[in-house]
Amino acid sequence: KEAMYSNILIPTDGSELAGKAVLHGIALAKSIGAKITALTVLPPFHVFTTDVQMVEDTPAQYQARMARHAEKTLNGVAETAQTEGVPCETVHYEDEHPYQAIIQTAATSGCDLIVMASHGRRGISAIVLGSETVKVLTHSKIPVLVHR
Repeated sequence: KEAMYSNILIPTDGSELAGKAVLHGIALAKSIGAKITALTVLPPFHVFTTDVQMVEDTPAQYQARMARHAEKTLNGVAETAQTEGVPCETVHYEDEHPYQAIIQTAATSGCDLIVMASHGRRGISAIVLGSETVKVLTHSKIPVLVHR
């Protein structure tokens, strides 16, 4: 019979918590014969910022550093997926609002489920959902599985 989900979008910021959501998403995809689309959203370069590394970067250095981070994060997901025999597409976007890029990617890649961590790097409390996760939950037209 037709699987309930055929293409699972897994957004990740490379954090440990997101990594756990990635593993969960890959295991779910494997168990139902779905493929995954792994996504990393990078914040655009800002001249005024509290990110110390961003202050010290030129825009070109920032782009290069972010591209390396995205590549490393997405390659990790792709390797795990390959090991598990799960087809994987990787995407990376630059967007000030990660939730918009997540919803946009779900639409353009034809995803029918989003699996994401309850919060990313900026989340402190395990009880409170991260703001990007809340925004995805609020605006997504497809089901969202939040991994804690």
